Amino acid sequence: MKKEIALNVNGVDTSVKADPEKPLLWVLREDLKLTGTKFGCGEGVCGACSVLVNGEVYRSCMVAVGEVGGGEEIVTIEGLGAPGNLSVLQQSFMDHTAFGCGYCTPGMIVTATALLNSNPQPTTETIVSAMNENLCRCASYPKIIEAVKKATASGGTEEG
Repeated sequence: MKKEIALNVNGVDTSVKADPEKPLLWVLREDLKLTGTKFGCGEGVCGACSVLVNGEVYRSCMVAVGEVGGGEEIVTIEGLGAPGNLSVLQQSFMDHTAFGCGYCTPGMIVTATALLNSNPQPTTETIVSAMNENLCRCASYPKIIEAVKKATASGGTEEG
């Protein structure tokens, strides 16, 4: 049964009428038209659907919208920067061509943002460990690691 669910997405208070069990991914993509968050596997293992909830990485395909409504701060790739105003991390991904097809890129950037927000100067080993749960079909891992390293040298990232 659909009900009105209050959400805070990318710093904006909004609400949707949805089944509380509907995956957050589909609410973001279909109801809020935020299509940067991607559907990959639907099982929470690829990382393409990663978003931040209160600063922590969540797989939005595995989280029911009813679990994050009412005060949780949800940040999608769209909330991290915009064309002409990219975050340090987004710019570093661009500068290092840290993508192949680009499908995994939003999830990679969201995951790396959480890492740098909690650890602004991670070691290469820490970067690899944090990014290990995100899959890239194009095998752009060396460039992704380099982009995250460069963002740390530039002072890390901040949400918003």
